[in-house]
Amino acid sequence: MNLGSVLRNKRKEKKLTLKAVSERAGISEGFLSQVENNVNSPSVETLIHICSAMDIEAGDVLNMVKKHEPLVVVRKDEWNDADLPDSGFVTRRFFPPENRRVIDTAVLVLDPGKSLPVRKNIKNAQEVLCVLKGKIDLVHADTMISLSEGDSVHYWSNPEKQAVINNALIRAVVLWVGTL
Repeated sequence: MNLGSVLRNKRKEKKLTLKAVSERAGISEGFLSQVENNVNSPSVETLIHICSAMDIEAGDVLNMVKKHEPLVVVRKDEWNDADLPDSGFVTRRFFPPENRRVIDTAVLVLDPGKSLPVRKNIKNAQEVLCVLKGKIDLVHADTMISLSEGDSVHYWSNPEKQAVINNALIRAVVLWVGTL
């Protein structure tokens, strides 16, 4: 995790615009954008102003940067122990949101008869599904593709008409990768 990603995520959590934060912090919108994209680094004083503009503590932000997870392992025996809520599915992310910059990854565990919601606000993204256990159906536009253990598919996201459904009688486990 890096400083820019943490600041961007905090700003978005608080539903603040670049313009609003930059005005409150007394810096240009362009500079704040450069900080969030890790093109430029703020001085300590400027970081304090940026954090103050978002009503967060600079020390908390720095601690988040320090807690960067460089490697996350999900073991096979964790698949069957998934405690699924009423939705019938669980998503086990490899990295927290602030660490995801280019791709997002997860192990998806899906009970029979359940489906996964489509990612929101995604444009021109690619996705890969690889079935590790069980069977799933991918609905993509006007096509339905059945995938069994060991099968994979790579496709362009279609948020308007896309679903991952477990129509089988056993729990499915799927590795999912998607660009942001």
